[in-house]
Amino acid sequence: MKARLKIFLLLTALSVAPLSVPARAVDAVAVFETGNKLYEERKFTEAAVAYQTTVDCGQGSPALYFNLGNALFKSGNIGRSILAYRHAAQLTPRDPDVRANLQFARNQVEGPTLRLPPWQRALETLSLNEWTTLSVAGSWLTFILLAVGQWRPALKPTLRSAIAATVIATLAATACLISSLVANAGGKLVVVTIKEASVHKGPFVESESAFVARDGAELQVLDRKDSWLQVSDGTRRIGWLKSETVASVNLW
Repeated sequence: MKARLKIFLLLTALSVAPLSVPARAVDAVAVFETGNKLYEERKFTEAAVAYQTTVDCGQGSPALYFNLGNALFKSGNIGRSILAYRHAAQLTPRDPDVRANLQFARNQVEGPTLRLPPWQRALETLSLNEWTTLSVAGSWLTFILLAVGQWRPALKPTLRSAIAATVIATLAATACLISSLVANAGGKLVVVTIKEASVHKGPFVESESAFVARDGAELQVLDRKDSWLQVSDGTRRIGWLKSETVASVNLW
C-alpha cells in the first residue's frame, strides 16, 4: 500500500490570523513546506525531522500528523508512525486515508499488541470535540423543548416523546464523551518506539522477562512506579517496562 502525501499549506489557519503573522508561525509553515519537498525527494528521515519541528512549534494539524506518519513509516520507524497516525485520527477520526495508513502500519507490527474492544473502536469514530458538541447540542435542545412546553402548555403531549428521545440521546452522548475522556486521560495507551522493549515481571532491570514488545506495539498502561510502567497487551500478558521505550497516544 502506497502512503499518500497530503500537501496542505495551512491556508485556513493563515486566513483567520491577524495581518501581523508571528515569525514563529511563518517559520513553521516554511519548515512544513521543506518537509514536503524532502518527502518528494524521498529523503524520508529528513522530512520526518522537518514535520516534527513543525509539530514542536505548536502547529499540529491532521495533515501535518498524517505527513509525519508517512515520513516515519517510510524511514522504518513503525512505532512513531503509528503514534503520528493516531494523533491525526484523534483530530479527524473518519478520514479514510488516515484510517487506512494507520491500519497498514499496525499490520507491520510483530508480536503482542493491544486490540481495542469494539466499544472503544466505536468511540474513536468521533473526536472529543464532536462528542462534546453532541452533548451540548442535546442539552440545549432539551431545554428548548421544555421551554416551549412551558410557553405553550397545549403542546406538552406532542412534545413529550421528543423530549424523552432528546434526553436519552443526550445522556448517551454524554456517557460516550466521559468514556472518551477517561480512555484518553493520563496516557493510558502507549506505543513502543524502539526496536524491542523488554517487559519484565517487576519494575526492576533484574526482574525476569515477561515478554518482548516490538516497535509499534500498542499497550495499555495499568500502573506507574518511578520510571517504570506496568503494561498489558490486552490479553494475559502483563509486565513492567521503562517509560522511555514508549510514547503516549494521548494528544490532549
